[in-house]
Amino acid sequence: MKDRTVVVLALSSLFVASGLVAAAQDATPPAPPKVLVIDREYLKPGKGGSQHAITEGAFVRAAKEAKWTTHYIAMDSMSGPNRALFLFAYDSFDAWGKDSLFQTSGAFGAANDAALIADGQLLSRSEAHAYLYHPEMSLHIGMDISKARFWQFQSFRVKPGHDMDWADLVKIYTDGFANIPAANWAMYESQFAEDNGGVWVSITPMKTLGEVDSGIADGGKFWDGLSAANKKRIEDLAAACIESSQRNVFVVNPSESYEDPAWDTSAPEIWGKH
Repeated sequence: MKDRTVVVLALSSLFVASGLVAAAQDATPPAPPKVLVIDREYLKPGKGGSQHAITEGAFVRAAKEAKWTTHYIAMDSMSGPNRALFLFAYDSFDAWGKDSLFQTSGAFGAANDAALIADGQLLSRSEAHAYLYHPEMSLHIGMDISKARFWQFQSFRVKPGHDMDWADLVKIYTDGFANIPAANWAMYESQFAEDNGGVWVSITPMKTLGEVDSGIADGGKFWDGLSAANKKRIEDLAAACIESSQRNVFVVNPSESYEDPAWDTSAPEIWGKH
């Protein structure tokens, strides 16, 4: 497997996120997956682009030959270090465990091993993270993610002993943006990783980066509409519970993804030409 990145709420920011792994043909996409596994690969200088597409293509071919039922989305960084993310969705941690065993067994396992050796020559580092979905901290989920070309990830590290402050802060944002339909995000808590303590992630799939512009504008309106007392409440909670935060944006890489075949027709402008 590959790795993932973390995300959450920044003061006065809008997260236009939505349902994570949705069946493109469904009129109403399902809720985000309970368990999200993100593999992250850091690429050596000059080892991205077509070189990485070739080695990742071996994973995709192995998955197709094995008729693997778990699909994944690949994406490349547009900010921060040069890296690739691979997102896997599961109904439970048990499902993740069983799927991991399948990936290492028989002919599929052998093909993955061979692909890992070739891919590893291009990487300076790789890691995997597992997250747990929090519906009570998410808002307006339900986008058809087959149509999402860009993804925004915002991560927050919460100080030990300040979980309640964090929950109160997020509730202010979910309540404040409840009447703004365009405001959407899926909130995840890091469960397993090398350095995951207190890390939360807000994930925003977007059709275009213009949604970042509109999100900033709506965030400003939200902030301007608050009373002085509520602004101070937000500032006090953020100061008390947030140790650090970071936001990054990624673009989907169809040639390195193993997407649901239905996506080829639901969003041909993204998936139909690779």
